[in-house]
Amino acid sequence: MAETTERPAGPGAGLMPRLRSRARSLFPGLLIAATVAMAARFLSLHHGAPVMLLALLLGMAFNFLTEEAEGRCVAGIEFASRTLLRLGVALLGLGITVQQIAALGTGVVALTVAGVAGTIAMSLLLSRLVGRRARFALLTGGAVAICGASAALAISSVLPQGPTKERDTVFTVIGVTALSTVAMVAYPLVAAGLGLNDLQAGIFLGATIHDVAQVVGAGYSISQEAGDTATVVKLMRVALLVPVVVGLSLVFASRRDGAGRTPLPIPFFVLGFCALVALGSTGLVPEAVRQTVLEASRWCLVIAIAALGMKTSLKKLKDVGRSAVVVICGLTVALAVGVLAVIEAGLV
Repeated sequence: MAETTERPAGPGAGLMPRLRSRARSLFPGLLIAATVAMAARFLSLHHGAPVMLLALLLGMAFNFLTEEAEGRCVAGIEFASRTLLRLGVALLGLGITVQQIAALGTGVVALTVAGVAGTIAMSLLLSRLVGRRARFALLTGGAVAICGASAALAISSVLPQGPTKERDTVFTVIGVTALSTVAMVAYPLVAAGLGLNDLQAGIFLGATIHDVAQVVGAGYSISQEAGDTATVVKLMRVALLVPVVVGLSLVFASRRDGAGRTPLPIPFFVLGFCALVALGSTGLVPEAVRQTVLEASRWCLVIAIAALGMKTSLKKLKDVGRSAVVVICGLTVALAVGVLAVIEAGLV
């Protein structure tokens, strides 16, 4: 009788079963998060409400799915709120080019950088005065200064874990989205009342409104020139997300890893963001590909924020306190007043 010899398993022999097992564990949570995101997108398209805010609020209605530690949806929801979030932020890089930033001129670039730095510094000061922690200040200051909900999610992903981190992130997303919606309606009226020309109005809107979608809506409600200017200025603010996230990563790197390992000081998603900015600046990416990648980025962020909403309890959200509202509203008003002062002084 012939003997049968078993071949030794190769290094990748168990890879596929592990991948299938991982996919099965993630599928329920990813499916529910994607379903909520699609519902939010549908409502946004038909009723004009901010899709990020809708995804967050709808997701919060499914908080019960994450209350059980061993629930079937927990792993997928966690994956969506972290991994898809970082992927979405990385893909945003293809919407920004070095040429767009250079075309702004040194005055507008200086105003934008000063606005971001000044807003974050003021957030640290104001938060300390009202008894909030520095991590909350960085989260809200970065969201107001850079790009609203997207910045809040990106900054949250590199801050150390804490008992109030997710609650503060959700509050910040709700706050900046609500204030962006108000600004989209009110700021064009402010620009008209102050007699700003289309270029000045575009600079004002792009340098102050939190979310990209609201900047676009406000800018093009005035004119084509105002809309184009506002969009480019806003993209300059988005580009500043990279140094802010890198800086925070370096500051908190040792706190995120307590096992003695040396973590990567710059997160992979930030490197991906920078790589896509460089790639987009070459002009080699077809417009159809660029739009597809940016649409994928938007979907990743909407699914991630739906998942974040599922991890948030309304009962816990109310514990954030009035001082948090004071901080985020104060920063929004201060940024608008500061930019208007620079424009009225003729410095840009």
